[in-house]
Amino acid sequence: MKPSTWSDDRITRLKELFAAGLSCSQIAAELGQVTRNAVIGKLHRLGMANSRPKQVREIEAPKRKRTAAPSRRQSAIRQVFAQAQEPILEESAEPHQSATDFDPGVPQDQRKGILDLRDGDCRWPIGDPTTPDFYFCSGRALAGLPYCAHHTRLAYQPTQNRRGRETQEQRSLRIQDHHRAQRAATSWS
Repeated sequence: MKPSTWSDDRITRLKELFAAGLSCSQIAAELGQVTRNAVIGKLHRLGMANSRPKQVREIEAPKRKRTAAPSRRQSAIRQVFAQAQEPILEESAEPHQSATDFDPGVPQDQRKGILDLRDGDCRWPIGDPTTPDFYFCSGRALAGLPYCAHHTRLAYQPTQNRRGRETQEQRSLRIQDHHRAQRAATSWS
């Protein structure tokens, strides 16, 4: 039978090191032959995991303000929203009459299946993936983003517009209304 890793002396030393403000990794290194996770587990079993005074916790890990520059993706998204809303529908000589016209803003020759997509194609899915009529937009995707400018506006929303104001269901309905309006704008009755 293997002897216990946690003898009374080691538990006493663990408590001393924890009270001194050492991190779990530092405690594991000091004790030797135990991992950081073993130290965390033992502290939980002893009921000491969150017993450290708040001042000690704040001194150990001061909160840093985010100073990093925005990523390329964030910059591209901001740039799309900064641009004026360009017309999304392209004028077409022929009306779309197929029953598979889920999004009349995507020309028939631009629609692709998953296996036909290439780098730089918009990956916005259109339709029900369980039907053979399902396709992707495949317009020219923005650099560093999976979508074209139009679908980037639908996929990404400025922070001030989405914080606690719109549920997932409301967003889904808004996008459906948008597509209905597109269909109505392009119907030639």
